[in-house]
Amino acid sequence: MPKQTSIKQPKWYAVHTHPGCEDAVFRYLKQRIKALEMEDKIFEVLVPKQKKAKIKRGKREIIEEKVYPGYVLVKMILDDNTWYIVRNTPRVTGFVGTNITHPTPLSEEEVEKWLKKEEPEFKIDYQPGETIQVTDGPFKGKEGKISEIDEKKGKLKVEIPLFGRETNVELDVLQVKKI
Repeated sequence: MPKQTSIKQPKWYAVHTHPGCEDAVFRYLKQRIKALEMEDKIFEVLVPKQKKAKIKRGKREIIEEKVYPGYVLVKMILDDNTWYIVRNTPRVTGFVGTNITHPTPLSEEEVEKWLKKEEPEFKIDYQPGETIQVTDGPFKGKEGKISEIDEKKGKLKVEIPLFGRETNVELDVLQVKKI
């Protein structure tokens, strides 16, 4: 078990969980912290997630995916009591670090990256004038030429030949592929 430290600064620690049990560990830890009145030493519990855009039934849906499956982050002042409470939470397998009784805190840069809650970013690897094929939606299988790109929304304006003339259609970047 860790020795009592005189430093009272809370730090972030990574906790390893059983696969697929991150949300359960989150709930169990929150309950234990409240029941054992440890809010003054264990401040925050986090399951790092990021938003991603996916196309389902022709529509874009924003879903949350775990950034690091099998891990939960805990901000706490490490001492014997907090170590014991976290370590003995159901479905926790241990702290991440080289010494399980003296876990290594995460760097502030690592944690800041996880705490950013932004809309998903779209990596658009297309250029105006490029020919693409539609992979989803009512124009599936059609080819077209990109006329405009909206990187913030992840949308493309594509000229698709319909009824003998070019028609501008707005498509999600997830609905097309390069030819």
